[in-house]
Amino acid sequence: MSEFRSTGVLLIGHGTREAKGTEQFFQLGRRLENRLRPVPVEVSLLEFQKPTIAEAWDALMARKVNHVHVAPLLLFAAGHAKQDIPSAIAECQSRWPGVTTDQARPLSRHPSIVKLVTDRLQRALRQVAEPPKRTAVVMVGRGSHDPCAAADMRVMTEVIRRRVNVAHVATAFYAMALPRVPDLIDKVAITGGFDAIVVHPHLLFEGRLYQAISRQIAEAKLRHPAIQFYLSDYLGPEIEVCEAIAARCDCTATDASLSGHIND
Repeated sequence: MSEFRSTGVLLIGHGTREAKGTEQFFQLGRRLENRLRPVPVEVSLLEFQKPTIAEAWDALMARKVNHVHVAPLLLFAAGHAKQDIPSAIAECQSRWPGVTTDQARPLSRHPSIVKLVTDRLQRALRQVAEPPKRTAVVMVGRGSHDPCAAADMRVMTEVIRRRVNVAHVATAFYAMALPRVPDLIDKVAITGGFDAIVVHPHLLFEGRLYQAISRQIAEAKLRHPAIQFYLSDYLGPEIEVCEAIAARCDCTATDASLSGHIND
């Protein structure tokens, strides 16, 4: 093992059965490695596809890394960040006891993520013909049994509320937390105060969850035909996500200089 602190990044995604979502994750990994070069980046997935965490870890070891920034690609901290990922990393370290690690915080409300969410919503709002005072935004989180993750999503909604010009912004969840998406949409719709509802699924990539939320919006249109519904886009493999990951990993110029002897 080199005497230098040779740093690498292990990007860990959740995984999806959707081919498009999987390709978007790998695209983000490529963009992140270009952003952090010469710091090596290896990608892994928790579920459904390979490479596994152990396989990506071994790939970093083959690149002569002796300190790993573990980067969970998660918007909020819940079971994966608190239990599953640390357990998998501990198992990897048991095979490479000289290697040190740190685990980055979830992306949460990093300024680059807030900017990207705001951009996604502003693009959707430009399609809305109704005036802002008759428009509502529903921010949709994946949902979690972890109360901290749900609270973090609600705080994100409050941050976005100050950045978009609409009459009302509220939080809903697809599962495991309340209120659920159809219930909140119905609650907003029956007030009679809104002619348009913009729904923002706060998700990273295309996948079955985004498609399920899209179907819920289609069903809401049938229940409330007098209201115009608009669906905002997910975040995607954008440079803003790369910037947030890099900042969470604290991949500084010092890391890059100490890793400069690595052959990519």
